[in-house]
Amino acid sequence: MCQVMPADCRITTIEKYEKRIPTARKNFQRAGEEGRITLLEGDADGILKKLEGEVFDLVFMDGAKGQYLHWLPLLLRLMPVGGVLISDNVLQEGDIVESRFAVERRNRTIHSRMRRYLHTLKHTEELETAVIPIGDGVAISTRIK
Repeated sequence: MCQVMPADCRITTIEKYEKRIPTARKNFQRAGEEGRITLLEGDADGILKKLEGEVFDLVFMDGAKGQYLHWLPLLLRLMPVGGVLISDNVLQEGDIVESRFAVERRNRTIHSRMRRYLHTLKHTEELETAVIPIGDGVAISTRIK
């Protein structure tokens, strides 16, 4: 991302899984971009609630799928009009288009939460959203209000 964005842009990322943090930092350093990438360590829920005065023009959300709906309002308050939210893995290997009862029992909770998330994205007045069925699915939402 750093290689294709303007020199004055910065990336902020959140990582909860402790074993990934040192690897991420090494990768930032190897790419020569540690000065433009800020890694926030901890749970996204707590971190997003504490962020004040930050503005994010682009958000790539790829975390605990069951939390997407909970994080949406926290992210919207940090995004300006014209900001873009990319939500990864929203089609859950195609399971989202299946009936709840066609999905394995262990996946039903995440299935219903992701369906509610997609419904919310499509019906939130501040957003214009498109769902792209590539891989596990990507939703691209632009803040219009």
